[in-house]
Amino acid sequence: MAVEAEPLVLETLDGVTLRGELLLPPAPVAAAVVCHPHPLYGGNMDNIVVEAMVRALAAAGAAALRFDFRGVRQSDGEHGGGADERLDVAAAVDAVAPLAGDGPLLLAGYSFGALVALSVTDPRIDAWYAVAPPLAGVTPGAVLAAADHRPKLVEAAEHDQYTPPAAMAAATADWVATTVETVPMADHFMAGATSIVAERAVAFVSSLAAR
Repeated sequence: MAVEAEPLVLETLDGVTLRGELLLPPAPVAAAVVCHPHPLYGGNMDNIVVEAMVRALAAAGAAALRFDFRGVRQSDGEHGGGADERLDVAAAVDAVAPLAGDGPLLLAGYSFGALVALSVTDPRIDAWYAVAPPLAGVTPGAVLAAADHRPKLVEAAEHDQYTPPAAMAAATADWVATTVETVPMADHFMAGATSIVAERAVAFVSSLAAR
């Protein structure tokens, strides 16, 4: 099912205006926010991993939102090093939470976006889907979702240049309710593996809905 994208404007609690895009299927059965990779290295909501996820999720019946973090392209504000970006995610959750109905609300992200997503523990979130979060070197305890009882699915690229599967498993060893999967034949940038990541996101949402 192809779903048309609609432009969306988000307002954060600290007064920053963000530009986003919502894919809203008829009668959505779930909702998802997908966060993009690092803005200082060219990351924005048109990233191929982000796009693959939102389109697959929308085709599966989820209201799917992607947006540009503060300071990126037409979004106002300045890059906040990941801390201020948590307010951006909160604004996105505010926008899609009413669209989930009785279905699950997934907070997802890729790379930097995955780290930011894992730092937001809004009670309306049902689960996190983190694609290639660069966890190597992250201070233990800094990832707020790590101790949360809600499910987390982490995708580790087999040849990730920053946090390969063994390092990902070590970094998440003490996390609660966390599963780490390997994306075969992929590096951190997921070229050629976007369909795998997207399909796993859809399967994860389906498993949440079945609970």
